Amino acid sequence: MRNNALAALVLGVCFIGGAAILATTWRGNVKVAQTLQVTGSAKIDLVSDLGRLQFSIQGRGTTAEDAWRDLQRQLPIVMRFLDGRGVPEAALETFPVNSWAIDEFDERGNRTGRIISYVSTQSFLVELSDVKLVKQLSLDLAGLVTESVAVETSMPEYLYLDLAAVKEEVQALAAEDAMRRAQKVAAAAGAKLGPIRDARMGVLQVTPRHSTVVSDYGVNDNSSIEKQITAVVHAKFAIE
Repeated sequence: MRNNALAALVLGVCFIGGAAILATTWRGNVKVAQTLQVTGSAKIDLVSDLGRLQFSIQGRGTTAEDAWRDLQRQLPIVMRFLDGRGVPEAALETFPVNSWAIDEFDERGNRTGRIISYVSTQSFLVELSDVKLVKQLSLDLAGLVTESVAVETSMPEYLYLDLAAVKEEVQALAAEDAMRRAQKVAAAAGAKLGPIRDARMGVLQVTPRHSTVVSDYGVNDNSSIEKQITAVVHAKFAIE
């Protein structure tokens, strides 16, 4: 009888001890599982500090020689135009001349074997830190048509050279914003914010200023002088 009582006592103690351990473990697991997820974001305004403008001129003629001469006639006019706008020689890159023949085709789209004319083109690239001048050049070059210059201008590009450093800065600001948001939510709920459990950076968006355009793959705008870079961070914090 006494042995049965002793066995029951031992079983009871073991049961209580196991329950206590289980409860402690459960509370610990619940505590670990209690997390808060927030999204932080940050924006930095940028002003492009390098402008790029590509354009070309085209000469035409009934022979290859005529096309070349027509191109050379236009070249001094273009150089005077750029010099008059204050474009330094070091800011202008000149590319080799390309020439080709324009074939004649019949009504069925087949070559007839005859050549209609010849074309010679030369391309140029202007790079300036004066981005406003680059923009004005892109608008004014078309006016050379009044001097019989066949010019074709591409859309100008506006770049921010130290973008890598700004990317690091805006990501850090987004992470700080996430932490501030988490602290406010935790305080409002009467809890204490614990250590960070997980963090994921979203893709960076470089867009024209005040633009709402975003992409899952990120945006890297080169079309605007004034732009902004936006970073987003998704963070998970423990709650204590």
